[in-house]
Amino acid sequence: MNQVIAAHGWAGDATVWRGWQRRFEALGWHWDAVERGYGQREPHQPTWTGQPGQRLVIAHSLGMHLLPENILRRADAIVSLAGFAAFVPAGAAGRALAVALKGMASCLGTADESGMLRKFLTRCASPLPLSALPNHALLQGLHPPGRQRLQQDLALLQHCQGLPEGWPEEARILVVQGEQDAIVCPEARTQLLQTLDATQTDHVLRPDQGHALVTPAVLDLVVRWAGQP
Repeated sequence: MNQVIAAHGWAGDATVWRGWQRRFEALGWHWDAVERGYGQREPHQPTWTGQPGQRLVIAHSLGMHLLPENILRRADAIVSLAGFAAFVPAGAAGRALAVALKGMASCLGTADESGMLRKFLTRCASPLPLSALPNHALLQGLHPPGRQRLQQDLALLQHCQGLPEGWPEEARILVVQGEQDAIVCPEARTQLLQTLDATQTDHVLRPDQGHALVTPAVLDLVVRWAGQP
């Protein structure tokens, strides 16, 4: 049986994949997904089943860095949606991002927390309005364990400097990027493509989309790429 393991990004949760899960399960794929538990949902770390078949990872943004080595190492194919090897690149763009991440971290647990999260999610939705994203539980308030995981993963955003441990050298790769992404800077998007083996990588640039690439149109693209009708 073919399998998918999906991973959401920072401040996200596994519910973002509901439409994707229904589509892949209707095609006979087994679906599992990371849940970091930033909000009220319990954390969950997915696993591959022991059955033969294609093993496909679909990761949004930070998601590829949240997967353990044993998941990535056994993947036959990886889809990176608005992903990166290093979120904070070298140079001026990286310095500005590092300052922004420290500012975000300082807001967690304070009266500025909700406003910071709202601003981040608004940039995620851009060029569409925030209302284009599903209702977001984090805007209703955080509980301490979820806040701690957000802090930990902000640090990961700042310090990840390459492809994650366990990256499968033989896997085929699809990189989907939004030209209007207001979260992942152009330098980081370019660096990811330079890091990957071009002979194994397909690249799609969506000129009218931003960071929020978990959309029906991108789902159609990913299903076709995965070899489904």
